[in-house]
Parts: sequence; structure tokens; C-alpha cells
Amino acid sequence: MPSGAVAEREPAGMKEHDQYFSRAVEKAMTALECIRRSPHPLSLTELAATLALTKASAFRLLYTLEALHYLCKTEDGRYFAPPNGSHHELVRRGADPLKRLGLEFGETASMAGLLVNHIEVVLVFESPQLMRMANTPGRIVPPNASSLGKAITAFQPPEIAEKLVRSYGIYSFTPTTITDEIALREEFAKVRQQGFAEDLEESVPGGRCFAAPILRSNGFAIGAVSLSLPMMRFRDEAQREEILAGVRETARAIEKLLV
Repeated sequence: MPSGAVAEREPAGMKEHDQYFSRAVEKAMTALECIRRSPHPLSLTELAATLALTKASAFRLLYTLEALHYLCKTEDGRYFAPPNGSHHELVRRGADPLKRLGLEFGETASMAGLLVNHIEVVLVFESPQLMRMANTPGRIVPPNASSLGKAITAFQPPEIAEKLVRSYGIYSFTPTTITDEIALREEFAKVRQQGFAEDLEESVPGGRCFAAPILRSNGFAIGAVSLSLPMMRFRDEAQREEILAGVRETARAIEKLLV
């Protein structure tokens, strides 16, 4: 083969005869893919069966992935994949749809992403209007108050949702902030049912925000988009429905670009 040439990939069936092919790595990648696609955490027994391994072998593999922070475990020992750094891809793929959303309504459009224990604003297109709702990339948003925080937290496995709330804390920002834990769980259930979240002067007095989650194939959110405006420019229910349609369409467009 000439120097610098790239060998053609062998057919999948040839790996049995490839001395350089690592079955351990193959099993690890299969485990990660299986866990990330699952709508709920998976037990050692389930994963051992999927991987065609003994429980002892599967445990060693999963223990290693957990030690390297690719996996986490629930209190009852089931495995799930924590949020990982896909923010660069979110920003790269989502910039154009988010900018269009802001231009369409002339208001501030924002995107937030999920980290291991918090939700962070990653991209903002501010409104050109003098009176506007401002946002800042890098800002950590409250899961109990902001529309971005609620949209992302609501679409998580219970273990991650609980971790996000506990890590940030349940603080009151305005008289309308939800601080009761039961009421907050009900709010998350409402967000999941509706497919969007709202912030009615819950994080900032005089502000109204609407957000929709950016979902992975397993139904969990990796981020969210929002549109924010001062209450002085909020008119009526027709405007609300128009904005909600806009943020949901933007989120769906970004999801398609991430596939």
C-alpha cells in the first residue's frame, strides 16, 4: 500500500479474524449506546444479558466506565449515562435556528445546555429593542424558576432531575417563584405533558419567558431554547401561542440537525 494511503474498512463480519480488534472496547461501546438509548436506568442483570457477558465480567466493564465518569448509578444500583459535553455541537447546530427565532419576534432568544449538576446558558441573541430581557452565556439558571431550567429539568430521569434541583437549591427570586417541592414536581409534570415551560415573572420581575426542550432520541433533554420579553410587550393569548409555536419549532429543528 502506498505511504499515506488509508486502508478500506473491512466488512463487519471480518472483525472475528482481525487480531487488532478489541472485543472489550466493543462491549464498552455497546454498553454505553444501550444505556444512552434507554428511557430508564438499566440493571446489571439487564446489561449482562444484552452484552452476552457473565455478571462478573459485565460488572468489571461497567465499574470501569463509572470510574471514568461515563456512567452513573442510581441508589438501587442501576446504570444511566450522565449529561456530557455536547454544548459545542448544540451551539454549532443551533445558532442559525436560534437567531431566526430572535429575529422573527424581535425579542431575546437563548439556548441552555445540561451539565452534570447544573444548567448553563450557552448562546444568546439579544433583542435589538432598548427595553429587553437580557441574558448571558455562562449564566447558571435555576431549575425551579427559569423557563430554560424547567424545560430541561422536567425531561430528565428522576435521579438527574433531583440532582439538578438539589445542586442549585430552591430559592425565591420573586413572589411568584415556585419554592414548594410538591408544587415543583407538579410543575415538572405539567411541562412534560405540555412539551414546553413558561416563566411568568418567576425569575425576574417584569419578565416573561417561554422555552421548549431539545430532546435526545431517548426523550431526555440535552438543552432548551427560549424567547424572553418584558411584560410590557406581552399582549394576549394569541401572542403567547405564536411564541410557543416558535420556540417548539426551533427546538425540533435543532433536534433534526443533531441527528
